[in-house]
Amino acid sequence: MRARRSMRLGGSLECALLWALALAPATAADILATSPTDLSVTVYRAPERGSGSIVLDALGGFALISETRTVHLPAGTSRLRFEGVADGIEPASVIVTGLPDGIIEKNREGALLSPSSLLGAALDKPVTLLRTDKKTGKLSRVAGTIRSDAGGGVVFATAEGIEALRCSGLAETFSFAGVTDLAATPTLSVQVRSAEPVTRTVTLSYLARGFDWAADYRATVSADGKTLDLGGWVTLANGNGVGFPAAHAQMVAGRVNRESGEVEPLDLGGAILAQCWPQGTTSDRAAILQMGLDSLTAGAGDFEMAKTARMAAPMALQAITAAAGKKVAQEQLGDLKLYRVPDRTTMASRQSKQVRLLDRTGIPVTLIYGADLAAGETRAPAAASRLLRTMNSRSNHLGLPLPSGHIAVFADRAGESLLLNESGVRDLAVDEELEINLGDAPDVQVTAAQVNHVNRVDISNARATQVRFELRLRLPEGGRVVHADRSMGTKSGRPIFRLTLPAHETVTLRYQTQPIGG
Repeated sequence: MRARRSMRLGGSLECALLWALALAPATAADILATSPTDLSVTVYRAPERGSGSIVLDALGGFALISETRTVHLPAGTSRLRFEGVADGIEPASVIVTGLPDGIIEKNREGALLSPSSLLGAALDKPVTLLRTDKKTGKLSRVAGTIRSDAGGGVVFATAEGIEALRCSGLAETFSFAGVTDLAATPTLSVQVRSAEPVTRTVTLSYLARGFDWAADYRATVSADGKTLDLGGWVTLANGNGVGFPAAHAQMVAGRVNRESGEVEPLDLGGAILAQCWPQGTTSDRAAILQMGLDSLTAGAGDFEMAKTARMAAPMALQAITAAAGKKVAQEQLGDLKLYRVPDRTTMASRQSKQVRLLDRTGIPVTLIYGADLAAGETRAPAAASRLLRTMNSRSNHLGLPLPSGHIAVFADRAGESLLLNESGVRDLAVDEELEINLGDAPDVQVTAAQVNHVNRVDISNARATQVRFELRLRLPEGGRVVHADRSMGTKSGRPIFRLTLPAHETVTLRYQTQPIGG
């Protein structure tokens, strides 16, 4: 009785690079546009990400991409192919300008060249089996037909009978020349009509998923705590398998009203299962056979090497580079903000890049302690919060729109920078108040209690210096403060008490609220 051993081949995307790259010659009606001679990439942030970090394998933003290409069209109807577009292209958004008579139809080709897709395309078609004798190095060619592809084991028929891949004991692979027109990179095709042969420079513009950008800030507080220096970086991320070299890069800040639609994913192929039935018995122990990647490829002369195959690099390999020199320039874009990178930059495949956003020094700040309580809340002694406050104005050495992002605050002590806190920053317009969270302050404690409908808040300052303190109240809808033993103001529609806490003392605040409907 014959035992059967199985082996899994080429399951990873790396095998796609090493498999046959033969593409079928273009038909008479197929016209290939040149590679882009100019690129522009405008990246919009993921609206739900907030100030969180960028994760390359889950980018929720998108980009508007414009490419300048040259096309040579014959008279009549042609299928014009644009190779190397972004994986996440949205075909409905495609606009091509510069064509003679416009576009008849648009198609996105979602099946890419890979080991499994190549075998599937060659099913029941004539191929050439290549066998190499390991001892002599002699290469033999055997004509045959693939009868079963990767899903059920690679089985092929020759004049000698039915065989399975890798069961002869020799190094084996196939030559697929001329059997498929699978693209090595994501491709968009449009059907066009021209009254006469023309050569045109056209602009291809489209929206694509798989992009994002974020702002990261570093603030360093001076030794006396009265000023800080603020630096910022913009991180651009491209999660697509296609890169955009030497592109004009822009980022848009603000929330864009955009309908969310599904984009059909690209077919990157799956694993290949090769099964063979060598002579043996059912008592033989099954062995897992290992094949080197070189066993999956044929000689270069057996393929039409049209171009290098697209290979998806692992998303975990995040390359962050810094563009030195100039900083991004801010412009108005309706109610949004546009940040333009001054020099061309490469947005490489599945990588992120950082560009300098700003450098500001000597920004005056005020240290504020505080607490945020619901009206009538009782609270055991707990640390107050603290923050740095300034105005985003020219007089304070700022005065430019600041996109939301992440900020790390450091203190300068004896020539060393010590991390104080990390937090998020919201989108900030010019002349708005900038508040930077510094975390809890254990040396300032807040206690809250309620007795006979009177709310009492005790704030204790264990510091050796007096501090500024703000108590912010959250009132239920319809509620209001009817009495307080300290002066009260409002901020963002909420009651606020501003106090000065002497060193090593406790200050008590009492207030009453009107019940809802009272």
